[in-house]
Amino acid sequence: MRGPNAVDFWRGFALATIYVNHIPGIFLERYSFRHYSLSDAAELFVFLAGVSLRYVCNSLAREPLSAAVYRLAGRALTIYFAQLVITSLAIAMLAGAAKTLNQPYILQWTNASAVFDDPIDAHIGLALLRYQLGFFDILPLYVVLMAAGPTMAIIDRYAPRALLPLSFALYVYTLVTGLNLHTWPVEGEWYFSPFAWQFIFVLGFVLSGPRGWSSWSPRVKRSLFWLAGAQVVLGAGLALAGVAPDPASLPSPKLFFVFDKTYLSPARLLHALALACFFIPAFKPIQGLAPRLASYLAMLGRNSLNVFCAASLLSLLGQIVRYAFSGRIEIDVVMIVVGWSSMGLVAWLSEWRKRLAVARAAREAAT
Repeated sequence: MRGPNAVDFWRGFALATIYVNHIPGIFLERYSFRHYSLSDAAELFVFLAGVSLRYVCNSLAREPLSAAVYRLAGRALTIYFAQLVITSLAIAMLAGAAKTLNQPYILQWTNASAVFDDPIDAHIGLALLRYQLGFFDILPLYVVLMAAGPTMAIIDRYAPRALLPLSFALYVYTLVTGLNLHTWPVEGEWYFSPFAWQFIFVLGFVLSGPRGWSSWSPRVKRSLFWLAGAQVVLGAGLALAGVAPDPASLPSPKLFFVFDKTYLSPARLLHALALACFFIPAFKPIQGLAPRLASYLAMLGRNSLNVFCAASLLSLLGQIVRYAFSGRIEIDVVMIVVGWSSMGLVAWLSEWRKRLAVARAAREAAT
């Protein structure tokens, strides 16, 4: 397994933060960085997913393009099946909790009521990703982004300078028109518009490429670092003061000016990029001061899909347990310890299975 690095570390940090943020009311949630920022862990997670995609494409650079397309399409399919599995388990958890606690109201949590009121249409919608439970709606975005991965790989190989302008054009068009995917059978739109969020995904991919961050001069990097620091401070001040533009007083198209998460408005996007620019270099000092913490979070990041699936179900369990015990502080502490420990166990088991597979392959090759 690869050693700890900045990308895995911060992806692990995002996963640990997402777990806490997906348990509304838990005491640690009020101290998560989304309360001190215009963006949150979702932007960080998707940006680093783009960086990870670059690493995959680099590893396949000498392979035929068909190999890259096959691998990336397979990854999208894996994420799709993961979404179906964790959603099914979440529905079973809600049903079990409602029955055990004799609280039918639980069946309405996380936008799940359609599954029980209109199961035929709801299950069709789940399979088509047009119906999503609350807090289980980021993997569908990831499916779409990874499904676009083969197209990104093709453009990057044959016309690399065209990728970012095309992505930016789609982002701007989305902000102007409010382009999004519709949900069904519950009427609405995706919580994360993939047409907007693809831009930060592509930015992660491009900035980690040969014409990205590594090719810039130290002077440019230093200047961007301090500009990013100023942006981080400004965003924190706005977030802490609760300052946000009033949509009624804004010119059209309003999505350019509001702090909107669904469409990844420019303020959120710029602040997320500033956070990445300012804090990602902090990995080395953190690793020096807290090597065990760095190793733990990097292990989570190396196994992000398995850990994310576990974290999603654990956070729903946390919601149920907090409801059953009236949100007591000691229960919050237990859920944080159990949740983060279980995420670490899932990551360790994932790597243990990989080590066994490598050892088995080595034995077979020797014989």
